[in-house]
Amino acid sequence: MAFHTFSGRFFAGLALTGFMLAAAGCQSGDNGILNLGIGNKDPAAPPPPQDPKILASQLRAYCPRVTVRDGTAFFNTYVNDVQKPRPKLKKTGDAAQDAAAQAEADAAAAAPAEDSARIIYQASISDVTRDCSRADGQLTMKIAVAGRIVPGPKFSPGTITMPIRTAVMHGTDVLYSQIHQYQVQVTDPSVATQFVFTDSNIVVPEPTAQDYQAYAGYDETAPKGPTGKPGKTRKKKRAATN
Repeated sequence: MAFHTFSGRFFAGLALTGFMLAAAGCQSGDNGILNLGIGNKDPAAPPPPQDPKILASQLRAYCPRVTVRDGTAFFNTYVNDVQKPRPKLKKTGDAAQDAAAQAEADAAAAAPAEDSARIIYQASISDVTRDCSRADGQLTMKIAVAGRIVPGPKFSPGTITMPIRTAVMHGTDVLYSQIHQYQVQVTDPSVATQFVFTDSNIVVPEPTAQDYQAYAGYDETAPKGPTGKPGKTRKKKRAATN
C-alpha cells in the first residue's frame, strides 16, 4: 500500500515536471527544442517602406542654409607697425661676439608688439539669414549678414572696410563666390557700431535635391586696414651716381 502511494506521487510529480518543461520551452523562443514558428518572419510579408522621396513642393520651398565657417566670424584691424631704428652697439673688438650681439639686438627691435594692444577695430558677425526665389530654372538668393564693430585700444574715427565673402557650394563645386569690400563709418569710441550687409545678386542653378550649402564670413586673405586714414609712404632715396 505504501508502495502504491509512493508510485502515484512519483508519476504525478513527473507529469507536473514535464508540463513545466514544455511550458518553458514554449516561452524560450527558437532554441532548437520546440520550434513552433512563433515570432519568425513571414517570407511572403512585404518589405518595410523606404524613406519617402522629397516632394516637388518641398523642393520648391527649399532654401539652402547659411553657415559661418570657423575662423571667419571675426575681423580685426591694426595700426601699422612702426619700424624701430636699428640699434648700434659698441664694438668690443671680437668680430664674432659683435656680430652675435648685433643680431640679437636686431631681432629684439624687429619683434612685433602685442596684437591686442594694436587693435583699431574688432568686427564680428552675430547672425546670418537668407531668402530664396525661383525663376527660369535658376535659384536667386539673398544673404544678409548682421554684426557689430567694437573700437579697440588704438581707435581713431574713420571708415573700416570689411572683406565679406558669400558663397554657395554643391558638394565640392563652387556655384557662386564673391568678396565684397563693405565699408562702415565708425565715429563713437564709447559704443559698438551695428551693421547689416546684404548680397542680393546670388544666382545659381535650381537644385534638384536639398544638398546646397551657403557660406558667409570675413575673408582673411583680403587687405585689412581702415580706409579713412591712408598710411604714409616713404620715398626712396636715389643712389648717387658718379
